[in-house]
Amino acid sequence: MNQLVAPPLLSAGLEPARQPLAPVPSTGHIFDVTRRLGTVDMDENQGLRIDGIARHIQDAGVDHLVHCDALESHPHWIVRRTVIDVIRPITWPAQLRLRRWCSGISPRWCTMRVRIDADNGGLVETEGFWIHMNKETMSPSRVADEFFDLMCTTTDEQRLRWKQWLTEPLPAGHGIGFPLRRTDIDHFGHVTNTAYWHAVHEFTADATQFTDGPHRFVLEYNKPIRYGQQLDIHTRRTPDALTLWFSVEGDVRAVAQLRAAG
Repeated sequence: MNQLVAPPLLSAGLEPARQPLAPVPSTGHIFDVTRRLGTVDMDENQGLRIDGIARHIQDAGVDHLVHCDALESHPHWIVRRTVIDVIRPITWPAQLRLRRWCSGISPRWCTMRVRIDADNGGLVETEGFWIHMNKETMSPSRVADEFFDLMCTTTDEQRLRWKQWLTEPLPAGHGIGFPLRRTDIDHFGHVTNTAYWHAVHEFTADATQFTDGPHRFVLEYNKPIRYGQQLDIHTRRTPDALTLWFSVEGDVRAVAQLRAAG
C-alpha cells in the first residue's frame, strides 16, 4: 500500500494563509521534470522573478497532463489560489527540477504542489488550487475516475473544500491604474494567471523587509478581468504584510499578499 501524505497539521495560532505546505510524498504519482532557467524570467539581479515562477508552475501543469495522457480529456483549468514560498531565491544560471503532485482533491478540483529545486541551491515551494472547468458552461466539471484515482495516490484528502484566505475589504481611496495588454489574455478571454504576477512583481519589488529572507506570496482570484476593462491596484502595507487588491470599478477581482515566512 502506498504511504500517503496527509495534509499538514494546522499550527496553533496560525491563520490559513500562513500554514505550512505538505511535504514531498515518499510514494505515489509524482511528475518529475527538469528545465533550464531562461533569461526571459530573470530580474535585473539575475534572479527568477515571481511571474517567472508562475509560468513554470503553469507549464508544468500542462506537461503533467500530457504525461498522464489527460490533456485531451481535461484541457481546461482555472487556478483559484496560488501559494509561492521562496525559501532560497533561485538565480541564473541554473537547472531546475520540478516535482508536481496532488495534495488534496475533490471530484471537481484539486490542490497541486510544485517544488522547484535549483542545482545552485535555490528552492521554491508552491501550491495551486485548480478547478476543472467545462469551457462551454464556464462551470466546474467532474474529472474522470481514472484521473481522480491517480491523484489520490499522493493524498488522503479526498473531500477538498474551498475556503478563501484573503478576506480584507478593498481600502478606501483611489488605486493605481495598471494597463492591460492583449498578450495578457488567455483562451477564456480572461487575464491570464501570470499577468497578475506581473503586477505583483511591480508592486512588491522594493518590499525588502519581507523578501530579505524566506517569504510567501498568496494570490486569490475572485472574478475574471477582461481586456479593455480598467484595472486598478490598491495597496496596503503593514508591519506584517503587503496586500494588493485588483479592482475593476471598485469590484475586487483578485487579492495578493506578501509576507515574511514563519
